[in-house]
Amino acid sequence: MPDDVSPDTGPKPAGRLDVATLRTLAQRAVDHPLVDDWQFDPSSVSPRLLRLRLDPNAYPTTVLAARLDVRWFVTDDYSVHYVEARETATDPYQCRWDRHPKTTAPRTHCHPPPDAGDAEASSLDPHHLNVLFAVLDWVSDRVEALHDQSDPFDS
Repeated sequence: MPDDVSPDTGPKPAGRLDVATLRTLAQRAVDHPLVDDWQFDPSSVSPRLLRLRLDPNAYPTTVLAARLDVRWFVTDDYSVHYVEARETATDPYQCRWDRHPKTTAPRTHCHPPPDAGDAEASSLDPHHLNVLFAVLDWVSDRVEALHDQSDPFDS
């Protein structure tokens, strides 16, 4: 899956990465059935983000890979980017949940699928674990919907 898919340009979460919070998120995320593994990118010595690789076996075979890229800052701003590579599409299916100042959207907002489009208000609780598990719940619903779409016996 292309790892070079990144959020749009414009105001970004600011400040230093909160590596301790990212480590906590990683340790809690691996207990979720959809999370296959995690790593700091580009390295644990100098991370720019936490990458959560999602279990490819949970998805229909038309989905090649899926991941969450998480950035959490000491200011409690964040970006959680869902990216899904599909065998029948050249562009990834993606969306993103953000918390940062943005002149055209509320501080807490999302960029909806399928292309992480224009920002919309988000009601995510600002606590890092609540954000993580709300997004993983969304991913679980997404996986279930993909299976429902690919069920040949579902009419």
